[in-house]
Amino acid sequence: MMEWISRMLTPFIISYIVGFGILSDRPVFDDFLAGAREGMKTVAGILPTLIGLLAAVGTLRASGFLDTLSIWLETPASWIHLPSPLIPLVLVRLVSNSAATGLALDIFGRYGPDSFLGIAASVIMSSTETVFYCISIYFGSIHITKTRYVLPGALLATAVGIGASILLAG
Repeated sequence: MMEWISRMLTPFIISYIVGFGILSDRPVFDDFLAGAREGMKTVAGILPTLIGLLAAVGTLRASGFLDTLSIWLETPASWIHLPSPLIPLVLVRLVSNSAATGLALDIFGRYGPDSFLGIAASVIMSSTETVFYCISIYFGSIHITKTRYVLPGALLATAVGIGASILLAG
């Protein structure tokens, strides 16, 4: 039943939006084109930030700084029962999903996807967010510089997600 609902939900939503637009006497295709045009402007505006983030993550990973930082954080990580092979994944996940996916694949290759570390990496990837990426892209695209409690709240939610991941994988 759930599979059928999942397959039917997307066509239903699209049909509803188009039908509502037609019944409201809106130029649906023109609205779509205007939205796509506006989206391209947004992409052009955030592209430098995105390139900077990807370059920074690549530099940190290639320079060995990430490995050094992981070694420094092994003791505090052990207090919360975070295995040391997951430390780089947790750090990179804050910035880049694609780089974190690469690290998760490394963990799968080394320890296996059905191991504790593989399962924990999977749950971490699905229960945490790329905090710094999202803040820089979303707030940067609308030129907000004062984010107030967004960063502490996002980091707290990430910490809870990591803790829950370790508990659920165990």
